[in-house]
Amino acid sequence: MSDPLDALKDLFRAKFGESASLVPVRAEGSNRRIYRLSGAGRTAIGVLNDDLKENRALIDFSKHFHKNGIPVPEFYGENANCSAYLEEDLGDLALFQFLSKKRTAAGFPRDVVASYQDVVRWLPKIQIVAGKTADDKWCYPRKSFDRRSMLWDLNYFKYYFLTLGGIPFHEERLEEDFQVFAGYLLAAERKHLLLRDFQSRNVMLRDGKPYFIDYQGARRGALQYDIASLLYDAKADVPFELRDELLDLYIAEASKHAKIDKREFKKYFPGFVLIRIMQAMGAYGLRGFHEKKPLFLQSIPYAIRNIEHVLLTSGLPVEVPELMGVFKRLVGSSALRQFGSAKLKLTVRIQSFSYKKGMPKDDSGHGGGFVFDCRCLPNPGRLVEFKASSGLDAPVVAFLSKEDAVDRWARSAFSLVDQTVEDYGRRNFTDLFVAFGCTGGQHRSVYLAERLAKHLRDQGVSAVVAHRETKSWPKA
Repeated sequence: MSDPLDALKDLFRAKFGESASLVPVRAEGSNRRIYRLSGAGRTAIGVLNDDLKENRALIDFSKHFHKNGIPVPEFYGENANCSAYLEEDLGDLALFQFLSKKRTAAGFPRDVVASYQDVVRWLPKIQIVAGKTADDKWCYPRKSFDRRSMLWDLNYFKYYFLTLGGIPFHEERLEEDFQVFAGYLLAAERKHLLLRDFQSRNVMLRDGKPYFIDYQGARRGALQYDIASLLYDAKADVPFELRDELLDLYIAEASKHAKIDKREFKKYFPGFVLIRIMQAMGAYGLRGFHEKKPLFLQSIPYAIRNIEHVLLTSGLPVEVPELMGVFKRLVGSSALRQFGSAKLKLTVRIQSFSYKKGMPKDDSGHGGGFVFDCRCLPNPGRLVEFKASSGLDAPVVAFLSKEDAVDRWARSAFSLVDQTVEDYGRRNFTDLFVAFGCTGGQHRSVYLAERLAKHLRDQGVSAVVAHRETKSWPKA
């Protein structure tokens, strides 16, 4: 029986007229065997894969993209049964490695941001321009990201992550929610090309320019999926502000090639973010829990933080209560957040409110945090001179700052928050909710919310503040 490596050597010799030596290249999430072949000052990448239809898909898409000016590896040749093929060597620097080396405590430096912007500008050219003339017969294993494909991914998440990770769920209710969730996604326009695994490890950088690899799962689908894959790529941990900027850039670029309704696009975007995260978590469970490859478990805290961010910033236009319950159990799991060496940034969300208008609701999934009742403190709202002012105004701040009772109460409350912030930081929780309530939500609660935010920021802790009753305050 011939050595499969001989097929790669034969392809190299046929292309370059030279013999070659082979060095394995790690394929982290794939069953393919990948090698770098070197000989006579030339290199190439050789791949062995028993899934012949997958190979055929990649080869045909490679030829099509290359013909259309898309920066992908040049295809050199395959053997007779398509179990081995040879392509251009783009080097070893993936976008993920580049950002990992360059990242600072302040976030992404300019050259990393510029690389992401380049990638985002290319994506619609692949999906829409080159995608328009792509032949659907190349798509494997499905011609489109249809209901069956979605349910495969959702059940992949259920069985390989939830089951193996010990996350409880009600089987029948979750299946019903999967059907509803898939129906919501299927309402998005799905006529363009979806690359399927568009993430930072599948973008190579050579001479500062991006090149794209691993699109063998390409099929017809919604534009939202690939940009969601890139921006919510777990360990890439793209800063959330940058994600918003890049999403707007993507929509602007896609609008040059197709009619895009920005509001409609964003209506479906959170759903595609979530299904992409679930698909990735299924892979983490398969490779990490089942195959005992710890590298994949390191991505779990980042994926959970991404789910948390979607829950906090976006709503779904469909009711999926069991699925939402699963998400909240994931977000609230201390054990899952502590895989690997992830050090995630905690943000304390602080809110002032009026008890007259009800208790605040926190949908983050933690089910914890603090609600402090400030009504026991001196109330400047009873004084005529402060009726049209709030806890943001200097006279009210001065009034409350000089009250010993307020100071004692604040220091006591803040010490509880400090203890929780320290513990949450150790356990990789990324969200803590703190609310201050008073009678009208205008003076004491506002003052204390702002004071806590300053207290935390002085310690280097991220804090954001919202005053729920702002619109109901009297105007001065």
